Amino acid sequence: METVSGYVDHIIFQNAENGYTVMNLVSDGEEITCVGMCRGLGQGENITARGEFVEHPVYGRQLKISGFQVTAPRDKVSMERYLGSGAVKGVGAALAARIVKKFGDDTFRIIEEEPERLTEVKGISERKAREIAVQMEEKRELRDAMVYLQQYGISNALAVKIYDTYGMELYSVLKENPYRLAEDVSGVGFRMADELAARIGIHMDSDYRIRSGIFYTLTGAVGEGHCYLPREVLLERAHTLLNVETESIQPQIDNLVMDKKLVVKKDCVFAASYYYAELNCARMLYELNIPMDEAENLPSQDAALEKRLRELAESLNMELDQLQLEAVTRSIRNGLFLLSGGPGTGKTTTINMIIRYFDAAGLDIFLAAPTGRAAKRMTEATGFEARTIHRMLELNSALSDETSRKVRFERNEENPLEADVIIIDEMSMVDIQLFQALLRAVTPGTRLILVGDVDQLPSVGPGQVLRDLIESGAFPMVTLRKIFRQAEKSDIIVNAHRINSGQQIMLDNKSRDFFHLERNDVNVIYKHMIQLIQEKLPKYVKATPFDIQVLTPMRKGPLGCETLNGILQRYLNPPDAGKKEYISGDTVYREGDKVMQVKNDYQLEWEVVSRYGIPVDRGTGVFNGDMGRILEINDAVSQMVVEYDEQRRVSYPFSMLEELELCYAVTIHKAQGSEYPAVILPLLSGPKMLFNRNLLYTAITRAKSCVTILGSSDTVRGMIDNVSENRRYTALAQRIQEVMNVGEGF
Repeated sequence: METVSGYVDHIIFQNAENGYTVMNLVSDGEEITCVGMCRGLGQGENITARGEFVEHPVYGRQLKISGFQVTAPRDKVSMERYLGSGAVKGVGAALAARIVKKFGDDTFRIIEEEPERLTEVKGISERKAREIAVQMEEKRELRDAMVYLQQYGISNALAVKIYDTYGMELYSVLKENPYRLAEDVSGVGFRMADELAARIGIHMDSDYRIRSGIFYTLTGAVGEGHCYLPREVLLERAHTLLNVETESIQPQIDNLVMDKKLVVKKDCVFAASYYYAELNCARMLYELNIPMDEAENLPSQDAALEKRLRELAESLNMELDQLQLEAVTRSIRNGLFLLSGGPGTGKTTTINMIIRYFDAAGLDIFLAAPTGRAAKRMTEATGFEARTIHRMLELNSALSDETSRKVRFERNEENPLEADVIIIDEMSMVDIQLFQALLRAVTPGTRLILVGDVDQLPSVGPGQVLRDLIESGAFPMVTLRKIFRQAEKSDIIVNAHRINSGQQIMLDNKSRDFFHLERNDVNVIYKHMIQLIQEKLPKYVKATPFDIQVLTPMRKGPLGCETLNGILQRYLNPPDAGKKEYISGDTVYREGDKVMQVKNDYQLEWEVVSRYGIPVDRGTGVFNGDMGRILEINDAVSQMVVEYDEQRRVSYPFSMLEELELCYAVTIHKAQGSEYPAVILPLLSGPKMLFNRNLLYTAITRAKSCVTILGSSDTVRGMIDNVSENRRYTALAQRIQEVMNVGEGF
């Protein structure tokens, strides 16, 4: 660790949101390029910086700052340089020189203690003197706060966030209840607040600590997909976290219930927002679940409607079996309808028939899916435009804040969607929060048709909406199970259904689209994976190497996506003099790389440009799982341009690259809703909770034309036999039953 003292001569780049800064620091006459999180730092300031010197491939030697402390200028030269740097608005170099000439080494004391004396300097009025004093006081308060927080191990970037949140109140907050930081300041979790509280001297059995620990435990459960925890599970987890007896935790649960921050139903403990999210969804579903009457000119008898449908199908050269016809009929006769089924069972044909019927009736139809890739697939399959649910609901990025989980949409109960029919595909990917936002924008009388495969992995976010809707038994529903003749020719589809039903599959390589290469050495798997992507599969499936996707159950380990991405990048997009690179953390980003957005970012702006570089469409929002290619790395402006589906281009400042990952290989969970020409699955061994039937089923159904398993046949058989899934604690089905009066619920 190096320590360098000097003054900030020039700030080259500074991100206003997170404080990432590139600057020149002059120390003992030497100019040093420094990079790091230095929010609140301005030109002319004197600092002592700590960090390590690194060698940048383009800019050479740099000091990567891990921490810094602002020091007050102590001599006339430093004072003049600071005042004239632009740090104080309205004071330029000439005026700074006059101020320092007048007051000398006493300049800063005069500004802080006797600011009225600044009027003795030519060009400074009483008003300007007050403005200079106020600015200097604000900067001094921030510096003092940062020094105060640094003694507790808080970084400068986080110290500025805390100061911005509380101002001078931060001292009383830290003294009385430092756990407030975990609720109020993004980037501060319970563990950081707990460490801070321990240093300040807050007791382990403090009520504040226990309450914050309960919330932290429930928040962690939400990250696992749960909407609540059973009381005993919550008590056990909170006891492990807090290291206090459960007898001390229980009363605080009761107090939080009285404060309406928690809801307890039959020993199930919810954070209030998730309880009411499920309850609100149940109430809105009840209002939508109405039969459509004859006012819409529907035939009064199912037989007459079926006849009309058969005539329409014949005119469109479409074939539907009896169950598909029943599905179309139910979608027409009901305000809410669920359509479920695995691959090859005719979901797409059924959806197309539903769309054609309503289109012929002159109704307005909206199609949507949770992700951009799923929406694109829906568009290609139906010939009608499909959008992401976020885009259909008109996400308002100006009002959205992912750090506080507040997402705002223009379409809601006050401004509902103007559609007669709304069809949502890939419902297994929709979490409870997005579902609540969708329902708020749908008015009774609008048909809502929800389509999905309940055997796919559940949503990344909390809840298991599709499964709960089905298990409630409260809504009209059809499950398609028959594999159609054309689909029977695909071993991908046949094997998917065999796996889903727990039957072992043939791994004899007699298939045209489903292969298994028995390989038990990791290095051999690497070798054959690269051969398949570069040489074998592109010709076989008529695609490019970049279209072929490696899917893996894990992030870590020799066959986890983190390791695989480094290896695949080396061979699929090797270094080249014509390709610019940028190193962020442990990742080398290179022009041409495949990358994935790994968090929902509602503020990110995108644009679509014409062949002449003129923007033809703009919008906001890039979402977890979106995949694209790096078009450009621009060191001059410190940003990277990524192009996503539909030619949407996004410019990322280098400081935001933590939102991206290489995606030559991705986890199976991240691949939900996507379809690739060919999929490669490296499977050797791993945790039982990951290597299960549900995961294998989801993985192979991501492939359109070819699946290749590289690894152990014993592992594949073990996954088919392993029916263990991480149970999700959700209660939407019970809330629906309560509202519909078809069950007791809880």
